[in-house]
Amino acid sequence: MGQLVFGMTTAALMVLMVKVGVAAAGGGDSLRRGPLPWSAVVLTALAVGGVALQLSWPGAMAALDHDPAKTGWWRVLTSVFMQNGGAFGALWNVATLALVAVLAHRVWGGGPTLGLFLAGVLLPEHLDPLLGIGSGADGATDPRNFAGSSGATYFLAATLAGRLVAGSGSAKERALAAAVPALGLAMWAAQDNGHGLVAGYGFALGALLCAALSRAPRKAAA
Repeated sequence: MGQLVFGMTTAALMVLMVKVGVAAAGGGDSLRRGPLPWSAVVLTALAVGGVALQLSWPGAMAALDHDPAKTGWWRVLTSVFMQNGGAFGALWNVATLALVAVLAHRVWGGGPTLGLFLAGVLLPEHLDPLLGIGSGADGATDPRNFAGSSGATYFLAATLAGRLVAGSGSAKERALAAAVPALGLAMWAAQDNGHGLVAGYGFALGALLCAALSRAPRKAAA
């Protein structure tokens, strides 16, 4: 029962963030209009390639996961594109990454989307010990459990909520966006659900980035 509730709340947070992301991107048509979201294509191709590698190479997980008992500087990066949740978990992770990356591309642009995804890979394991919450990749705060793209995807999705709150969304949209860190941190407090914590990190970074971008033109004009 606990695992079922964990899975349902984790999925509910993603659904909420996608709804917020659609609003931040300008509505449902944002998924269809505009140029090819090349950053989403890159990230999705890497995720699909990771799954294909796992299916064709039995030793892929052992070589590329982020088990702290193993050495290898590359593991923090390669582990993101390894999936350890079975067939359904892999499908969910790849599909949500593709959808979130398209929305992020529409909101932030291609280069920033890749940069924010990378931040979602690297920042949590450094912020956790800094805040006294966990101990990096071997801590309970890491949604990957040594492998998986969900943590970085939830981080990236939450930046869209931060953008909407700090930007020019309607009162209703801002309230919906503010519910993202509220739900995420509640999940972390109640379930030790790392997806909620990294969503809080992503929300904060998205809001800060939006504030910084909004101040830049005024400084340039001055």
